Amino acid sequence: MKIGVVGLGRMGAAMCQRLRQNGCDVVAWDRNSATMPPLAAAGVTLVPSACAVAADTDIVISIVTADNDVRGVFNGPNGFLSGDVAGKLFIDMTTLQPMTARELAPLVEAKGARLIESPVLGTIPQVRDGKLFALVGGKTEDVERARPVLELLTRRIMHMGPAGSGYAMKLAVNLGLGAYIQAISESLALGMQQGLGLDAMLDVLQEAPYASGWMKSKIGVIKGEPPEMTLDIRTLRKDIMSAVATGALSGVPMPLSAGTLAALSAAVASGKGSGDLGEMPKFLREQMVQKFE
Repeated sequence: MKIGVVGLGRMGAAMCQRLRQNGCDVVAWDRNSATMPPLAAAGVTLVPSACAVAADTDIVISIVTADNDVRGVFNGPNGFLSGDVAGKLFIDMTTLQPMTARELAPLVEAKGARLIESPVLGTIPQVRDGKLFALVGGKTEDVERARPVLELLTRRIMHMGPAGSGYAMKLAVNLGLGAYIQAISESLALGMQQGLGLDAMLDVLQEAPYASGWMKSKIGVIKGEPPEMTLDIRTLRKDIMSAVATGALSGVPMPLSAGTLAALSAAVASGKGSGDLGEMPKFLREQMVQKFE
């Protein structure tokens, strides 16, 4: 199987390696040329543009950063749709606003191709093990065509509905994650301001009714140990911003999400945007709390 991949950040690069390990030929491109050479050693074929990826493959995965990045990958001067894409299937795995899928799908279909979205639950370790959870939006026949590729990367594929549905579900998931991280951050800040020890608090919180696998996996980071980067603060901020914007367009009030977004924005403004999400509790108690004392 020959698969195209556009977007060679942490997730995209790991997907290339996973696909190669499962016998796929992979053709790839990223606008940041520095990310490309390391993949050549893994047997990935590198080409000069998104258009070139689509020209050389029939199924193309894109996983970049934001809505406008994806629009550029499709509609830019050397984007997918600048060439002949009749019969191609595009699988976008970025976390975007639902309206972006509804905007792009008709443009892709007008060129004789198809588009589904498939944002995923999971990060680098799950990519390596092929245990992501795909949240798919699009037409049923296109989802079925994509299934053999997605099965190489995932433990489960759920078709959420028509275009935009997968993105909507992923934003809903990340809203919960953002709110949980904010709650844990405030809990630790409150307890430590009252003289409680960090280790003791984390021990208790792991037994709390709302304890999660995420917190247990981040105990070392919360204590100040160097993280294995999974999702950075800037990216979650982008996702929460997308969710709040989608809520505003849909008439859904989101006061909790707006507060979470404010805290994430403060971290980004303080230069912490490239840090792992597990560093948010430390940022809140060491930076934000001090400002209010």
